[in-house]
Amino acid sequence: MNMTEENRKILERINTYANEVMGDIDPQKVPVSVQLDKLRPIMETIAAEKNMSLEDFFILYMDLQSEASCLTDKKMRDQLEDLNAGEGMPILYR
Repeated sequence: MNMTEENRKILERINTYANEVMGDIDPQKVPVSVQLDKLRPIMETIAAEKNMSLEDFFILYMDLQSEASCLTDKKMRDQLEDLNAGEGMPILYR
């Protein structure tokens, strides 16, 4: 999947909503099912706007989140590669 401008806006809209409704939730401690319940209203709204079932929209959302995570990881690796080009101890990233 390629992160289109439309997909980027969808993800940004969900993330903005998530910050509003889950700002005090620790994602490492709260089950994913609870987190998704909090996101359900915005997902239902966007799914209706896109004439998609909630299930199909959820799959799209998960794909977009995965792609965004991969892009963030690649960006971090690229930045560390630049930092590691000089002298001294390398910075490791896993």
